[in-house]
Amino acid sequence: MTPIDGPAQGDGAAQAAAARSFWPPHGLAAWGPGLLVMLSDTDAGNVVAAAQAGAQWNFRLLPLILALIPALYLVQELAGRLGLFTGDGFGALVRSRFGAPVALLALAGLAAATFGTLVTEFTGVAGVGELYGLPRDLTLPAAGLALIAVAATGSHRKVERAALAVGLFECAFLVVAWKARPHPVAMIRDMVHAPLGDRNFLFLAAAIVGSVFNPWMVFYQQAATARRGMTPGALAAIRADTALGAVVTQVLTGAVLVAAAAALYAGDRGRGLASIGEIGHSLAAVLGRDSALLVFSLGVLGASFAAAIVASLALAWGVGEIFSARRGEGAGRRAGLFDSRRFLALYAVGIGGAAALVRFASDLVWLNIAAQVGNALVFPLVVGLLIALAAGALSPPLRLRGAGLAIMIVLATSVGLVGLIGAIAGAL
Repeated sequence: MTPIDGPAQGDGAAQAAAARSFWPPHGLAAWGPGLLVMLSDTDAGNVVAAAQAGAQWNFRLLPLILALIPALYLVQELAGRLGLFTGDGFGALVRSRFGAPVALLALAGLAAATFGTLVTEFTGVAGVGELYGLPRDLTLPAAGLALIAVAATGSHRKVERAALAVGLFECAFLVVAWKARPHPVAMIRDMVHAPLGDRNFLFLAAAIVGSVFNPWMVFYQQAATARRGMTPGALAAIRADTALGAVVTQVLTGAVLVAAAAALYAGDRGRGLASIGEIGHSLAAVLGRDSALLVFSLGVLGASFAAAIVASLALAWGVGEIFSARRGEGAGRRAGLFDSRRFLALYAVGIGGAAALVRFASDLVWLNIAAQVGNALVFPLVVGLLIALAAGALSPPLRLRGAGLAIMIVLATSVGLVGLIGAIAGAL
């Protein structure tokens, strides 16, 4: 399927006019991919990075979390727009426009990010298990087998929705942040006095970027949108869906930071988290100790499992798109990884490797933060290709061009530099 003659293509002016209608035909069908991928991103990696930021630096990293809302929306909106108007997933479109080598490079970034996501989800499983005295030798194999079973049986849709429903327990952090009632003067003071010369601060800033932007989010939203076969008029609903997801996930992340700062920060510089389970104690002042640990455990496990499934499904689609010899039929619709025993075996090896890494890690918090920084380093590759596609693969009225293109390049470059500088600072 070429970018100019897919089922969702046609007259560019008609597409642009239809896109301005918020409730177009089938508009409600457009709701889902944006919100789902955003909520999946509020996983263990996101929670740990935000909690570490609050515990160690109080409110100093809150402006970064909130400032990333527009960039997050713009990146994912481009993925949704490309999926709608080309009918192709990200991998298929990269291959058709830039060739197999570039597509394989993008796939390598996706695979690395998916592995990193599996690592962070296993850190969440291990951390929650240790809260209740359960050893990693029990919790990690159980979680790994559950993910393999979902992949092998293809039951991901119901499981991911159930996991997201459970993951909404993380909304308890919103209550804690509200109850904490941080003093506005203290918040403003922290926000305008960021220690930009501190390597640890920059490293954590890179982790925040990596926890927000993940390559599998782009692959998933574009492929999921393409698979729905919607009319061009669904663009308005796709944008609304994506905007809601961007705001909700970043507000929730900010709430985690505020709750952790209120409960764990002390002095000019906090000590940081001693364990993942310590985050649950930040809820205790409002919910009580036992209820707080239960809510935290359910929220982290649910969001982590949903993220692992969505990331794995994005990888499955990416593999199917890039390696399929029949890209013109069902690009973005093939299960790819889950339909192939060979790739399913490789997937199982990846799960085993991620679980083993977590099993022998002495510091789960640091491992989690490092995985997020890795995502930040992959960000420029994926978003660069996304911008190039949006500028050239769409019909003229829908292309990213002019001021919009300039703004997108500036935002993407700025976010990428934060991740790169932070990663380098942490390595020195």
